Amino acid sequence: MDQDDAYYMKLALQEAEKAQELGEVPVGAVVVVDQRVIARAHNLTERLNDVTAHAEMQAITAAAHFLNGKYLVGCTLYVTLEPCIMCAGALQWSQLSRVVYGASDSKRGFHQAGIQLHPKTLLSGGVLKDQAKALLDQFFAKKRA
Repeated sequence: MDQDDAYYMKLALQEAEKAQELGEVPVGAVVVVDQRVIARAHNLTERLNDVTAHAEMQAITAAAHFLNGKYLVGCTLYVTLEPCIMCAGALQWSQLSRVVYGASDSKRGFHQAGIQLHPKTLLSGGVLKDQAKALLDQFFAKKRA
């Protein structure tokens, strides 16, 4: 694991903790370009009553606004959970250069659906996966109790 990857994933985990404090599924994301964080986001589906308000979608929108353009070539997205099918589609359209995720999602992740990201997008998984998974497990255990 790259030191930079761990650093930026820790920032994404901080966003996930913010989501958890709001009663949202604890998923966080940051977008980085040239070692500069240009977007921070977390799940807001409950707060906004919007099923599309996933951390990745919020981060893509914020980064596009920051760059004043719809394509995120040269950017890296760090997200604490493997993106879902919907988010994978948005990631493909945004043409991110790299996607780095923490925990895998065997139920709703894009891998299980056989979906590919943009052909030029590099993908790395498992970065700080134990911390990301622990946040999710804690959240859902509390919900079930």
